[in-house]
Amino acid sequence: MPFVQITLKTGYSEEAIKTISNSVHSSLVNAFGIPVNDKFQTIREIDKSHLVFPDSYMEIPHSERIVFIHITAKEGRTTEMKKRLFSEIALSVSGGIGIPIEDVFIVLVENKAENWSFGCGEAQLA
Repeated sequence: MPFVQITLKTGYSEEAIKTISNSVHSSLVNAFGIPVNDKFQTIREIDKSHLVFPDSYMEIPHSERIVFIHITAKEGRTTEMKKRLFSEIALSVSGGIGIPIEDVFIVLVENKAENWSFGCGEAQLA
């Protein structure tokens, strides 16, 4: 049930965007064991002047090709599962669209099951 928000600068091809989307989703399926049809994502293309980040942080260089991936998911995954997820996403996105692995920025935010509604105004997991 993760909800994924992908933010990147305008100018990526539709094929590259689809590759990023599919890379994140397949990594979630592999690392977190989510169902294949559990794909909820938004993709935002914004002007590069609206992407704010340092040239380097924690000795990791970043360029204007940076892709921000924000995942909200129900709590309960182990640290090892999270590490696997981050690694799989970074390798898949980087290899799939040819950007430096350093430009794949991921944040995972967890919440409780009762904080989800999949429609109908109901908390299906509460």
